[in-house]
Parts: sequence; C-alpha cells; structure tokens
Amino acid sequence: MWTNPRSPSPKMWSPRNPPPQSSHRPSQTFSPLSPISPSGPSGTFPVPTHKLKYQGKRIAQIVKLKPECAEKYKECHARVWPEVLKQIKECCIEDYSIFHDPESNILFASFKYVGYDYAGDMEKMRENPKVREWWEMTDSFQETMVEGSKGSTDERGWWKGIDQVFYVA
Repeated sequence: MWTNPRSPSPKMWSPRNPPPQSSHRPSQTFSPLSPISPSGPSGTFPVPTHKLKYQGKRIAQIVKLKPECAEKYKECHARVWPEVLKQIKECCIEDYSIFHDPESNILFASFKYVGYDYAGDMEKMRENPKVREWWEMTDSFQETMVEGSKGSTDERGWWKGIDQVFYVA
C-alpha cells in the first residue's frame, strides 16, 4: 500500500497531478483508475493484432513396454527421426518427455499442448507418413492399455490418458 508520509493518517496514495502522457501507449489516457494508477485498472488498451500463444494444457499418458524390447525402444528414442520431431513441434507439442519404470515396464509420457485445436493437430500427426512409420515401429515394442485399440493411428489412441491429481508451479 502506498501512503503519503506527510499525511497524519495512513490512506491510499493518489496522485494530485497525472504523469505526463507516455508515447508508448497512445491509446491510453490517465485517470485515477487507469492501469498506471495505484488504485486499480481501468482505461483502454490496444487489442493485440497477433495470436497470443496458448499457455498450454499438460497431458500425461501411459503404455506398457514389452520387457524384451526395452533396449530397442531406448535406442530408437536416442535417435528420433527429424521428420517426427518436426511434426511434434508443428502440432503444438512442447516439453515432451517419456519415462520408463523397469519394474512395472510402464512408460509414462508427459507433454504440454500449446495449440488451439488438439483434435485437429492430432489428425495432422496421424496423416504424416513418417510419423505413421515411426508409430508402427514403436507400437511393436508396446502393449496398449486402451481397450480395443489397434495402434497409435486408432482414434481411441494407443497410450492411455491419465488424470493429473496434483500440480505446483
């Protein structure tokens, strides 16, 4: 809270004279309740003309890894094909990690989707021939936990989505 040190009782400070108009915000005018006032937001701001990046939705999934395929799976993920990596980025997926628990042979994947059309982006992913080839190879190392799924190209998915129960930033 800002107070006037010369005031006998503490109360919110408010300017007697508005600050000079800044040239970097020509559409904003100063008022006692403007965004540059300590007493609260008001006024007008220009609407952005560019699309703002969506802050993202965290997604987590699991699948079983066939024990005899663990080393092959790790080897292929040490050298992911450039076309697959490019498609992942083009489909608005960031911060993607896959973890392996050798005791249960569960693979845990976590990523952030920062796009605006998840279903559409996943369709683009499915349509890419190199991604489909990659999935065919990696699916052969895995056992799905999604009932009735025939592979990564299946609409139901191959990796089972799981719910987030805790998060702290």
